Amino acid sequence: MDNTENMINDTVVVSTGFKSMMLETTEKTDAPQIILNRSIFYRLLKRILDIMLSLIGLVILSPIFLITAIAIYIDDPGPILFKQERSGINGKPFIMWKFRSMYQNAPELRFELEDQNELDGPAFKITNDPRVTRVGKFIRRKSIDELPQLINILIGNMSIVGPRPLPTYETEQLTAAQKKRLLVKQGLICYWQISGRNDISFSEWMKMDIRYINEASILTDLKIIISAIPAVIGMKGAR
Repeated sequence: MDNTENMINDTVVVSTGFKSMMLETTEKTDAPQIILNRSIFYRLLKRILDIMLSLIGLVILSPIFLITAIAIYIDDPGPILFKQERSGINGKPFIMWKFRSMYQNAPELRFELEDQNELDGPAFKITNDPRVTRVGKFIRRKSIDELPQLINILIGNMSIVGPRPLPTYETEQLTAAQKKRLLVKQGLICYWQISGRNDISFSEWMKMDIRYINEASILTDLKIIISAIPAVIGMKGAR
């Protein structure tokens, strides 16, 4: 993480759909100007899109849910789902669900592997992670492990498109500028995933999240959703 920060006044532009309002704070940070789309029409349409797509996804993908659950249990008997506290909009914590892709003692083993972290920030990723099961490697490459988050989206603590929610303990290590990513609801897919995922540095990932906030619209969301299909199939940057 870059320690050299350009100290400027923190400015956020809130777009209401009719006018923009400048919110000045006395906090000094390296954050760029941020534009928040607060249009009621945009928020309503985005929520409708989230509900529709998550419901359709849960129904159509139900056979994959069942097959994945059976495969996980056969490979490593134990819980099928993995739950973790993540930081949501405005930093509010929530429980995010995933298909379990690691051995049950993975959290304890992480501390032994910290020196092998390949990202330049608080997030933790390594190639050929020994904590990942055989089934876990496959469902991670295909992003199948993320499918239970359709439930998070349906109940409203996540969105289809938005910055990926980080574990609360990783969020605590972000700079003030990077924490601006929490100004919007966190999502299942984002610019980071369609642009290379783990092949991208942590600092660039955070910049992409700010870019999404500034460009947020239904059209932007639809473009990211469409772009995510070949990214997942091609397993670009997946580990």
